[in-house]
Amino acid sequence: MSGIEIRDDRQAGRLEAVSGGEVVGRIEYFVLETPGRALVPVHTIVEPAHEGKGIAGSLARELYATAGREGVVVAPLCPYVTKWAARHPDEAPAPGPGLRQAAKEWLAAHPGRF
Repeated sequence: MSGIEIRDDRQAGRLEAVSGGEVVGRIEYFVLETPGRALVPVHTIVEPAHEGKGIAGSLARELYATAGREGVVVAPLCPYVTKWAARHPDEAPAPGPGLRQAAKEWLAAHPGRF
């Protein structure tokens, strides 16, 4: 996956894959604060012209790496990230009990956010 830069736009809630100055893929997420701090990916999107290049997997890997550096977990609601985590348990520790449910409740309480 040469020529792809991954950057975290925390304020916008996006982890972006950038190629040639263009965003070619992204994971949209939010930061859950309670009952524990977690990064919660909601959607993974790769532009059609860039599908099949490993961009989504690289974004998921970087999201887990970011969480690891920050000492928090990932509580995925995004189907793609959930499947990626199941295939990479060594890189994607499972969230603690209740975090995914808390993330679902946060999302339901913030309609229109995603």
